[in-house]
Amino acid sequence: MLTLAANGPADRIPAPHIEYAQLAPTLIVVGAAVLGVLVEAFVPRRFRHPVQVFLAVASLAAAFAAVVGLAAGGYGSTKAHIAAMGAIAVDGPALFLQGTILLASIVAVFTFAERRLDPKAHGNRVDSFAAQAASVPGSDSEKAAVKAGFTTTEVFPLALFAISGMLIFPAANDLLTLFIALEVFSLPLYLLCAVARRQRLMSQEAAVKYFLLGAFSSAFLLFGIALLYGYAGSVSYAVIADVVDGTVATVDPALASTMGNDALLLIGGALILMGLLFKVGAVPFHMWTPDVYQGAPTPVTGFMAAATKVAAFGALLRLLYVVLPGLRWDWRPVMWGVAIVTMLAGAVIAVTQTDVKRLLAYSSIAHAGFILAGVIATSAEGVKSVLFYLGAYSFVTIGAFAVVTLVRDAGGEATHLSKWAGLGRRSPLTAAVFAVFLLAFAGIPLTSGFAGKFAVFKAAAEGGAGALVVVGVISSAIAAFFYIRVIVLMFFSEPKADGPTVAVPSPLTMTTIAVGVAVTLVLGLAPQYFLDLAGHASTFVR
Repeated sequence: MLTLAANGPADRIPAPHIEYAQLAPTLIVVGAAVLGVLVEAFVPRRFRHPVQVFLAVASLAAAFAAVVGLAAGGYGSTKAHIAAMGAIAVDGPALFLQGTILLASIVAVFTFAERRLDPKAHGNRVDSFAAQAASVPGSDSEKAAVKAGFTTTEVFPLALFAISGMLIFPAANDLLTLFIALEVFSLPLYLLCAVARRQRLMSQEAAVKYFLLGAFSSAFLLFGIALLYGYAGSVSYAVIADVVDGTVATVDPALASTMGNDALLLIGGALILMGLLFKVGAVPFHMWTPDVYQGAPTPVTGFMAAATKVAAFGALLRLLYVVLPGLRWDWRPVMWGVAIVTMLAGAVIAVTQTDVKRLLAYSSIAHAGFILAGVIATSAEGVKSVLFYLGAYSFVTIGAFAVVTLVRDAGGEATHLSKWAGLGRRSPLTAAVFAVFLLAFAGIPLTSGFAGKFAVFKAAAEGGAGALVVVGVISSAIAAFFYIRVIVLMFFSEPKADGPTVAVPSPLTMTTIAVGVAVTLVLGLAPQYFLDLAGHASTFVR
């Protein structure tokens, strides 16, 4: 204070200038997450579940309204700019991806709130989550918690914290913001994976695997950030892009010896790409995906499979199109290789799976490869196709996992494929809905999957990646085999006498499945409006 008084007010550190209105979608979700923590502390236990569900859905809807308001105000096009002192980009791709994440999260939260699938325990309705997450599986304290009717309602604020990180991730405009957003959405997901009510040991194993491999990927990303900072003297996307292009005006004397060192750029860029490809689930960074998808509570799996992919691909697009377009000839061959291996490995290994959740996990790996084909196009058409594909894929995925929660036997969800034999005769509507989702995954015409695949393959072919499209079509043909095999199993096999039953869900899960089917059919039958919407939102602010 003495120094400030001596030098006068002119030398004081300036207050940061934050555009709160333009950051409203994220701020609403973070505020609701903090409120959710307070609800856990102060609201009586029997009222927490309805309060948390209402708070989560209302805040996500309000955040989506804020995204629509920003887009309507021109922030996706003419007013697109960098907010929060250079940390956050408010532009078309950011708003489109945030809107997709929020809508997908609303229907995912409905599956979190479902409490009618399992039979009542000691007169209390139960959901997919452990009665008391801190209890050792099978211990007396867990039995006491089940008997008392406890529920882990903390999953709702955890989901909101994860969503807030996902909203920042594709909009981050400097590397530190990118890393913080990654940690903010990853840490709650590690916890959510560990709190399944049934098969708790498998759930905890999945969470540990996800945490350990996620920590490795975060370390790669952070090391890459350090190297890129050494290369460019800044963590800002714009400054790094200028140094890559050779248009930087001033060189920091302290960094003059390392700035422009191509070894730092290439190794740093590669490490950051590895961190992002882990989140996307691309080969060879996919090893966590099948185990985590199988072990996590199924509502969490659906949420994670959809929203995480949208956020990670958004961050990947911004990194490659805004920061490293000058390195296109270096990263395109690498991404070609990753895309080809991802498409083929996902499709081929899925053929051998006997568990529905693992099958959908390898399916998601193959889809990561298809989306990478659009990323490799390096054109506005490529961005448009990726945005559309992510929007279509997220609702199909959440809908498919919501259907998986309905097929149950005495041990909970019946995820082994042999249990699904004859499901079409036992419950024609459930089997028909799941068949619609499988056909969309396979890319059959008149579904959103066909429109999405056609868009990314067209963009890739126009971008000079015709060979990649050929591999993509072959992979799609292999993938179609195992999707149609499941449909044949459901409709053309005799149901077993001791087969699973299909639980009757509450309107919450019904809404999730209905929205999934509606989006699948609308985007398949009339995709042009949504393709145009993605096209208008495909320009990054630099």
